[in-house]
Amino acid sequence: MAFDFKKEYKEFYMPKNKPEIIDVPKANYIAVRGEGDPNEEGGAYQRAIGVLYAVAYTLKMSYKTEHKIEGFYEYVVPPLEGFWRQDGMDGVDHADKSAFHWISVIRLPEFISKEDFAWAVETATRKKKLDCSSAEFLTVEEGLCVQIMHLGSFDGEPATIALMDAYLEQNGYANDMNEHRLHHEIYMSDARKVAPEKWRTVIRHPIRKV
Repeated sequence: MAFDFKKEYKEFYMPKNKPEIIDVPKANYIAVRGEGDPNEEGGAYQRAIGVLYAVAYTLKMSYKTEHKIEGFYEYVVPPLEGFWRQDGMDGVDHADKSAFHWISVIRLPEFISKEDFAWAVETATRKKKLDCSSAEFLTVEEGLCVQIMHLGSFDGEPATIALMDAYLEQNGYANDMNEHRLHHEIYMSDARKVAPEKWRTVIRHPIRKV
């Protein structure tokens, strides 16, 4: 049975639909940075997703190639995630999508080294005829956070975030977003196959004790 991050680390991928405090350890990601409206047809965000999955599946299927990764075991490619910010704001304004700065990511298993990553970027670029040079090996240690499972379209997130903020105030915490600690989303639904009202998105915010 292939290792599935969603099942093995349910505390990070399957929170309840009410806020909870969690300490998120260091993790490595395939990352592509960009800015602008993620809904733009054929725009930078959609191109970034193509690069992420090209590299992710090259690594996943590496055991069928001559490139052998030390400690490799078969795994399910983790869900797409994103870190989001806008200039001059601690959070995000969903009404102004063109102002987004984003880092789109897919988590990497711990056994993937920077050398393995470089091999995958070069291999994906060559075999898929897609420039994957924008992909970077990114390590993030989120630390203390509040998270919740949001059900519905992304435009409905402000109401869910308001629940998170109220929970923090009631429990002696405050948001701690800055240029390094960002609004984080994990996309548990395939938006191409699931109706928006049924989308499940983990929303995670960095926090500090007041």
